[in-house]
Amino acid sequence: MSTENLPQSPQQPPRKPRVAVVFGGRSSEHGISVVTAGAVLRAIDRTKYDVLPIGITKDGRWALTADEPERMAITERRTPSVEELAESSEGGVVLPVDPANREVVYSEPGSVPKALGEVDVVFPVLHGPYGEDGTLQGLLELSGVPYVGSGVLASAVGQDKEYMKRVFTSFGLKVGPYMVIRPREWEQNESAARKKIVDFAGEHGWPLFVKPARAGSSIGITKVDDLSGLDEAIAEAQVHDPKILVEAALRGREIECGVLEFEDGPRASVPAEIPPPQEHAYYDFEAKYIDSTPGIVPAPLTPEETAEVQKLAVDAFEAASCEGLVRADFFLTEDGEFVINEINTLPGFTPISMYPQMWEKSGIGYPELVDRLIEAALRRSTGLR
Repeated sequence: MSTENLPQSPQQPPRKPRVAVVFGGRSSEHGISVVTAGAVLRAIDRTKYDVLPIGITKDGRWALTADEPERMAITERRTPSVEELAESSEGGVVLPVDPANREVVYSEPGSVPKALGEVDVVFPVLHGPYGEDGTLQGLLELSGVPYVGSGVLASAVGQDKEYMKRVFTSFGLKVGPYMVIRPREWEQNESAARKKIVDFAGEHGWPLFVKPARAGSSIGITKVDDLSGLDEAIAEAQVHDPKILVEAALRGREIECGVLEFEDGPRASVPAEIPPPQEHAYYDFEAKYIDSTPGIVPAPLTPEETAEVQKLAVDAFEAASCEGLVRADFFLTEDGEFVINEINTLPGFTPISMYPQMWEKSGIGYPELVDRLIEAALRRSTGLR
């Protein structure tokens, strides 16, 4: 029998990929993560993707939040929080743990759980521990949900500055002098641990930079000019991480370079230079985010220097097995040598942050950058790769 004259059922339009933007979190960088999420939410092409904003509160609750990027900005020198954006003070969002099911569920005490639909890809914009460090990436691997950025190992290496430096050294990348004080060392013998730092200063000179080993956004970092400021600097770093990193000061220019994953592999952006901030001792949290100290993009380097730092940035990306994006930070020393300071697997990502600015000057604007990262995540499978 011919079906030619039978009525045809209308075809359903294909479903747009659904992007869950996950932000906030339990780290000291909670507020900056919310600001980043606002920028990403504004930039995502809503004709191409459906979007589900999910905020993680400071105590770790996954909250359904309003899709209102205008409320996710720094106002009066104050960063926003997920608690201010959550639709409920008690409701929670639950990701699936079954790779065959990508449906997200929302529940409140005393109410029937509500299905929010399937998620095709997660765009995590969490900075610091409990998000950028491989913990969230491991959860998403278990759930079988693709996500933007590096996997478990690279995220963990990128968060722990000690092991990051160890990896770079093993791949032949030059790092500056540093030392680590682990929690057990400090707990068992404070005076011996302090003496190790003083001996390090005797070998490399003052000033030193005392940092939380597993934090970012320049939070908890102190420039220590002499012995009198050491104890206060250690205490400040330990507020954010019981493991602390001590670095010798390197004299030279601060140069940054972005790396982005393309279909044929990672490529480097034009580099940027961070000039010494006029009202701050160094490029700290307030200089970066509150006072928005401007960088120079592109950096005034020779063609040879530009090519070298771009190669080194890609080398660092590959050494740590990164995916998606990385910002690599270097010092160009007075003798003309590039020394890598660190990488960020989820760098500052507001439109005024250096990573997007470097790609803007490289020909890729912020909305296209966001789109490329989502597409790269959708191309990858979860699991071993």
